[in-house]
Formats: sequence, structure tokens, C-alpha cells
Amino acid sequence: MSAAVKADTTLSALASQHTVGLTQVVTGTPFGDITYHLQVRDGNVSFAPGTAPVEDVRFTETYETAVGIATEKINAQEAFIKGLIVFSGDHQKLIDAGDVFAALNPIFDAVRAVTEFI
Repeated sequence: MSAAVKADTTLSALASQHTVGLTQVVTGTPFGDITYHLQVRDGNVSFAPGTAPVEDVRFTETYETAVGIATEKINAQEAFIKGLIVFSGDHQKLIDAGDVFAALNPIFDAVRAVTEFI
């Protein structure tokens, strides 16, 4: 995922127009709680383990919810509305970076196609 994000020219172009740090925490995985982040800042974009160096937004969800969303058995917007995804942070930063998140979709699709969920 990290390499695909770094190599994506669309994301690179968007990184000069946006500033957002997003941390995602997935609780209760078979490997314990997992934290990773997307950092878009100063014309750079990265996706890596751990908390965003500058965190504007944080999502927390269970492994069951994360797998449901990844396998498209759960709609992400519905999960958020139902409280299955807990949000904290700057809503406006999230809204303003909508095109960054849209550009991530093909990358997530490619990773999803080769991922085995347990």
C-alpha cells in the first residue's frame, strides 16, 4: 500500500493542493490493534504504520467493521452513521481532502484484490 500511494501521480499532484493527516485504528484484529496513517503535507503523500505525524483526523473501528468495509459487505458511510466508525478531529479537513480520498480508491481496490481476510 505504501509503495502504491507513493508512486501514484494523481496523489502526488493532489499533495501540493491539500494538507491532511489521517490516522486509522483497527481494534481487535488477529494481530492486536493496528494503527496506520495517511499523511498529505508539503507536497508529499505517505501511507505508513503508526499515528500520523500531524494528525487532523482519526477513525477507529473494529476489525469486523474494517473487514466488512474492505470486502464491501458494509457500506462505509452507513458504518459511520451507525457509529461503527468513531471519528474525531477536523471535519473540514476531511471534507476539503475529498479528492485525495477519491484518488485512493483505485489503490485500495488493487490491494483488496490480492488480500486474504481472516
